[in-house]
Amino acid sequence: MLSSLLLAVLDALATTGSMAWQILWSLVLGFTLSAVVQAVVRREAVVRLLGDDRPRTLATAAGLGAASSSCSYAAVALARSLFRKGASFTSAIVFEIASTNLVLELGIILALLLGWQFTLAEFVGGPIIIVLMAVVFRLFVRRRLIDDARAQAEKGLAGSMEGHAAMDMSIDSDAPLVRRLFSGAGATSVSHIFFMEWAAVLRDILIGLFIAGAVAAWVPDTFWRHLFLTDHQVLSALWGPIIGPFIAMASFVCSIGNVPLAGVLYNGGISFGGVIAFLFADLIILPILLIYRRYYGTRMMLVLLAAFYATMVIGGYAVELIFGGLGLVPEAGHAKVVAQGLSWNYTTWLNIVALVGVALLGVRFWRTGGMDMMHMMGGSPDEEHVHS
Repeated sequence: MLSSLLLAVLDALATTGSMAWQILWSLVLGFTLSAVVQAVVRREAVVRLLGDDRPRTLATAAGLGAASSSCSYAAVALARSLFRKGASFTSAIVFEIASTNLVLELGIILALLLGWQFTLAEFVGGPIIIVLMAVVFRLFVRRRLIDDARAQAEKGLAGSMEGHAAMDMSIDSDAPLVRRLFSGAGATSVSHIFFMEWAAVLRDILIGLFIAGAVAAWVPDTFWRHLFLTDHQVLSALWGPIIGPFIAMASFVCSIGNVPLAGVLYNGGISFGGVIAFLFADLIILPILLIYRRYYGTRMMLVLLAAFYATMVIGGYAVELIFGGLGLVPEAGHAKVVAQGLSWNYTTWLNIVALVGVALLGVRFWRTGGMDMMHMMGGSPDEEHVHS
């Protein structure tokens, strides 16, 4: 009995390790680019662009979000920071959606583990959900509720990730962008933001990888076929976007950490649109719902839950219809989440280059007091909600 349990655990860990090795370089690349953008773009300039909910403003919010953080906890804190500094509530939420679901590293990992169709679907579904959210807020969210949410958002101190969002490394804002980036202050800022991002998201990535590895190793295919109604094509397509967000909420895994599990679910038979709804539902996992309650109050938390869920389901249906009509829906079972073992290929070379880059950033981070700053800001992205 004990030996069987040990073998099962080792099997799950082997699958987890293989998936982690496969996506390592893309994570490093994505977080490096995110850190570069955040180091040279002033937060005050962002806020000035997001003061209303006109279509152009929301498009700007989506673009700025896509160039920002990919951690769901950080995205929620950044949105609150923007809201407190004068951004409209709709623009702040659009920024939040884009900064956790329309970022480069997510697209790369989706392409690596699931296929380019899922990357394209993510970037098609994202704008659909953003438009739907804007319509929902315009029609159903009253000014009084937003004012109450703003009053609640002003209470308390900034959490650790919001402190990270507001971090300013004193880069000369008048210097050209390239000079700012390659200056001493620019290099320091990039290294600090890079490791702050990793500190915020690493736990969720590891949890997500282990959950995906355990599910792939332990859960039989028959369970998924029954859950996702795979024997009934029409019912499966209708059921997928409905059940997908619930699985995300129960998994507690945010942002990039849910991609491996999405692959397991697709191999198990969830619909194409169901995968997209599942991926976007990282913004309504239970810990983040509690953060919404802390930031904006119970009523706004319930509004956000209902609005996010409804738009994710509709967005999943839209993606299913669009990609199904174009013949772009890949066959289930092809996601690269169950292969075990390492081989000397392009992934190995890219990971070596990525690890060298991490080492160089680490030296800069250590020599410029990055560890002290991290301790001052706190170690957990939601630490504020435990202690305040």
